[in-house]
Amino acid sequence: MKLSQAPAPRPTGAIAFASGLVLKGAGVGAHGEAVGEVCFNTAMTGYQEILTDPSYAAQIVTFTFPHIGNVGVNSEDIENASPAAATAARGAIFRCEVTSPSNYRSQLDFPAWLKRRGIIAVSGVDTRALAAEIRERGMPHAVIAHHPNGEFDEAALVAAARGWSGLEGRDLAKEVSTLQSYSHTETAWRWDKGYGRSTGAGPHVVVIDYGVKRNILRLLADQGARVTVVPASATYEDIIEKKPDGVVLSNGPGDPAATGVHSIPVIRKLIDNKVPTLGICLGHQMLALAAGAKTVKMPQGHHGANHPVKDLETGKVEIVSMNHGFTVDVSTLPANAEPTFTSLFDGTNSGIRLTDAPAFSVQHHPEASPGPQDSFGVFKKFVDGLRAA
Repeated sequence: MKLSQAPAPRPTGAIAFASGLVLKGAGVGAHGEAVGEVCFNTAMTGYQEILTDPSYAAQIVTFTFPHIGNVGVNSEDIENASPAAATAARGAIFRCEVTSPSNYRSQLDFPAWLKRRGIIAVSGVDTRALAAEIRERGMPHAVIAHHPNGEFDEAALVAAARGWSGLEGRDLAKEVSTLQSYSHTETAWRWDKGYGRSTGAGPHVVVIDYGVKRNILRLLADQGARVTVVPASATYEDIIEKKPDGVVLSNGPGDPAATGVHSIPVIRKLIDNKVPTLGICLGHQMLALAAGAKTVKMPQGHHGANHPVKDLETGKVEIVSMNHGFTVDVSTLPANAEPTFTSLFDGTNSGIRLTDAPAFSVQHHPEASPGPQDSFGVFKKFVDGLRAA
């Protein structure tokens, strides 16, 4: 592929693709090298939330919005709930030089934060052309490197990219999940008030952490739910012991079929015993797998905060946040699994409902962060259903 890039007096950053292409620019953040799958995200805001989303484990995020860094970073907009997911994203790629922060909530500039988080980034790359290449040819494997001396062994970097096994068959959820159970009481952020605390007097919701985002937990607490988070390795007995009124299957990274090896038997027991269940993103995919459907790897995935999905029951269109590289093969859904949402970008499935169990799921991220709030109602629907039950 032919990509142009902004000139740099002495490139200190490089992205070496399995194809043999090497792009260079200015290194930002942590020093060193990291291998991963290159995707692109079309969100105009929320770069801090994106790079702390555990669903980006083993991925290098190309930001299509050119100006990154302008609002700085802070200690509140962190989306990983588990310390194990602190460095989920392997790297980041920017078009322009990182801008200086100018925001009343900023506590640190972006490059310093990247370095602290151990995230390698490169600026000065033609991200529009790279996004077009990914759209046409799929998400490539690459090594991203930041060497302050500007010296790169390009052949070795390309070889490392070619030798990487990729995401198919990888159970990454176990790498980003919490190791022990805990309670969550923090509620959603509100302007001029920050985050609140829930009294937790409502239904008890157990969240299985496959890489859960904090805002999922916050919005459940916002609805008055008592929230308990358990590891991805939790058994059915571990979950039922906590006497849940409902269970949430969280978002997360990797191949749902690989994570499903140990998780699907648990989910099937939840379904068989009529435990009210909500699946989000990876959790949606694994609910579909537990019902008997199949998932497939997508060529370029869905990553952004401007994706339209259609509610097949009401005809309503919602603009939602997306972050996934696998999708449910709608043609394999069994008779007891009804599609509820579809992507208006490519027609892929974005939600299901089981007809013989109190379980439903969405492929998109109803908690947004970043993104529009059109789907916040998913949490109200779920918790209200638990109260009614």
